[in-house]
Amino acid sequence: MTRHAPSIVLVHPEIPGNTGTIGRTCVALGLELVLVRPYGFEITDTRLKRAGLDYWQHVRLAEYDSWEAFLAERQPRADQLFLFEDDGPASFYEPEYPADAYLVFGCETKGLPEAIRAAHGDREFYLPMRSEHIRSLNLANAVTAVIYQALRGSF
Repeated sequence: MTRHAPSIVLVHPEIPGNTGTIGRTCVALGLELVLVRPYGFEITDTRLKRAGLDYWQHVRLAEYDSWEAFLAERQPRADQLFLFEDDGPASFYEPEYPADAYLVFGCETKGLPEAIRAAHGDREFYLPMRSEHIRSLNLANAVTAVIYQALRGSF
């Protein structure tokens, strides 16, 4: 499959409102949303649909039962994977994002599973924050910031 826009990958998302909001952003920018189970909600959850408004029906959605299933089907190149964690070693401003990037985020309370981080640690990035009072950004906000950084220059 030839793709011309990044995909957002949510691994084990927990909060339906965040996923719905991210789906809405994906529709706005023509991006695919990839969800990796397990979820902390049902895909039919009204809170997910409420956050995504009437746009949810337009989300290009792909679902996988596991990270391994995602890797097996998509077979991403190493340079396509960008993992985001608040303690990543490099700023999300540093890389050049290819048009077919996979922008990967973990669940709201635990982040990405340790096995994924260990396997792809050289592909981890963080979003800078200036306040010592904040541990992390809301997932939907972080995803939106990353999307716009990855797409810069393409509008």
